[in-house]
Amino acid sequence: MPKTVFITGSSSGIGRSTALYFQKQGWNVAATMRSPDKEINRSNSLASLDRVICLKLDVTDRLSIANAVAETIARLGAIDVLVNNAGYGMLGAFETSTPEQIQRQFDTNVFGLMETTRTVLPHFRDRKQGVIVNVASIGGHVAFPLYSLYHATKWAVEGFSESLQHELLAFNIRVKIVEPGPIKTDFYERSADRTSNPDFPEYDEFSDRILTKLNKIGTTGASPDVVAKTIYTASTDKSWKLRYPSDPLAKQLLFMRKLLPDFLFTKIVRQSTNV
Repeated sequence: MPKTVFITGSSSGIGRSTALYFQKQGWNVAATMRSPDKEINRSNSLASLDRVICLKLDVTDRLSIANAVAETIARLGAIDVLVNNAGYGMLGAFETSTPEQIQRQFDTNVFGLMETTRTVLPHFRDRKQGVIVNVASIGGHVAFPLYSLYHATKWAVEGFSESLQHELLAFNIRVKIVEPGPIKTDFYERSADRTSNPDFPEYDEFSDRILTKLNKIGTTGASPDVVAKTIYTASTDKSWKLRYPSDPLAKQLLFMRKLLPDFLFTKIVRQSTNV
């Protein structure tokens, strides 16, 4: 019987590539997203593929999480792997952000991930097996200007995941962290938001200069298919390995972060981002 993967944020980018990759490997796929009706009406819809169901799920809505998990188990029998992928990036100087923007960033990237995990855990414990794959980022170890809110959420995901692995060891539930570098997705467009505040014109020139540089870096990133393959590798790895950098640049930056002293790494970041 095919295994089942449950993926959040499957409408585009890494989530969509992951759904396609698992389906090609013969898995059942619960591809969840905020607007499944839009997906179903697409010409190349995930829903048209064998063993794929598209379900409504908003990670900021507890009821939608519970309903999607319950429907997946009812229709596909079980969940073997949870991929917490849904997320977006809030860009801009921290001082220009609003309390609502800060809350939304954490609600999506951290609290939504935690609530989805909490909802699936009883099912995993009952089965005495399961894999939780949390899609973090090199931004959980390496910090760039204008990403303070995004970095804060990804550092939170790293710490949450590392602690959670100890708690779930006795239940044979593995926790994995996938850490992409810059990826060619709509993260820099649809999946990103930008703080702006006319009361702080002092940041305008700095922000425009930095974002121009960061957007160029994003256009040269790896394909989301690379991350999808890494997620599959982490999901099927029977070891207790925790972290999986997904692409060459991610591996390089994380190695440099470990190797270099803070003052030198900071200098490299500032030079590369035009600070």
